[in-house]
Amino acid sequence: MKLVRSFRLLSVLAIASLAALPAAQAQDKWPSKPITIVSPYAPGGTTDILARLLATHLNKALGETIIVENKAGAGGNIGTSQVAKAQPDGYTFLLAASGPIVIAGTLYSKLNYNPATDFTAVSPLARTSFVVAINPKSGLTSIQDIIAKGKANELSFGSAGSGTPQHIIGEMFNVAAGTQIQHVPYKGSGPLLNDLVGGQVPLAFENPLPISQQVKAGNLKVLAVTGAQRMATMPDVPTLAELGIKGVDAQPWYGLLGPANLPADITQRMNTEVQAILASPEVKERLAGLGVEPMVMTPQEYQAFITADIDRWGAAVKASGARVD
Repeated sequence: MKLVRSFRLLSVLAIASLAALPAAQAQDKWPSKPITIVSPYAPGGTTDILARLLATHLNKALGETIIVENKAGAGGNIGTSQVAKAQPDGYTFLLAASGPIVIAGTLYSKLNYNPATDFTAVSPLARTSFVVAINPKSGLTSIQDIIAKGKANELSFGSAGSGTPQHIIGEMFNVAAGTQIQHVPYKGSGPLLNDLVGGQVPLAFENPLPISQQVKAGNLKVLAVTGAQRMATMPDVPTLAELGIKGVDAQPWYGLLGPANLPADITQRMNTEVQAILASPEVKERLAGLGVEPMVMTPQEYQAFITADIDRWGAAVKASGARVD
């Protein structure tokens, strides 16, 4: 009798195991539901443009809906923190920008995430030199004008937020040129652009991507680029170094990160898909038109790059004396 009961029990357990097998297999299939990419700035800026470009192509590659969620505030730290605290299940990613990852740790005395340990490096996307952009009606016509007014403490510059590359590049300029240009933070490049065109702020150290149409329309003018070399899309615009301002060699970047402990197979799959998207002729042409350069790296190479950049930008923040409490 005991033998019969044991046999029945084993049969029930076996059937239950078989019944659970398809569910387990379904859970193992990734992706099996929509994926969210958090853009930590307001719509209209570079992160938003890149997030939506990436989402369109990932939707085709992965066969799942890709949702772009704008979570602006605190120089990108709010949206970045949201992803740091998300479950590492492959359904939440960050369209990362340099500011919250390689600058914020040094700039902020208190930060509710650790840029070095709270993320999984998935894939870089692009990098670009920034530009010194002015409103043509501001009375500024040259870098020397900016230096003169900056030394007289009669000038301000806008940025996409405290701790963003736009902010720190401006502070780097202050150090290199001996100026005292006052920082005015905005909640993203989109709101900044509105006021830069409107004349409420005269100057910005901005990404060329979101301002390109306004430059073409004559509403903004570019005086210099912040990288070590001239940009292919603006070959007639000199570098700051060419104009005598040394020490401002800045190329901020954008990339895709997941929460810490993202499974290696998901990390590698996403890296493979993103790198294939960046290599496609259509996307390469689009990025070139936007003035950004695609970046080719494995997850391991990207992690090493981030670690080195935290040290490099951290040193720039310390040299500038900038702090946000």
